[in-house]
Amino acid sequence: MSSSSIIKSIGALKPTLDRVLVQRLKQKTQTASGLYIPDANQQKLNEATVIATGPGYPTESGVVTPVGVKAGDSVLIPAFGGEVIKVGGEEYTLFRDRDILAKIEN
Repeated sequence: MSSSSIIKSIGALKPTLDRVLVQRLKQKTQTASGLYIPDANQQKLNEATVIATGPGYPTESGVVTPVGVKAGDSVLIPAFGGEVIKVGGEEYTLFRDRDILAKIEN
């Protein structure tokens, strides 16, 4: 059974531990002059928006280390990796907090 049939809304998905749910920014599919860029020629962007985060990861002493980002943050993510989840025709990716490369300050 695919995850899109289980999850009805992305708001119903709550990451656990130190996981971070992101949505990659979409690349433009049309050039400034109006030409369409085929899907095969589009590259995945490494910039994403944080949708939700888990509470953090407990240390050996039981203290929870919170994740370093929050919902709404812009982040730099690896080109590959993470767990891709499709919900309602949209694609999201789950990463561990330590896999987030950087937070983008605006």
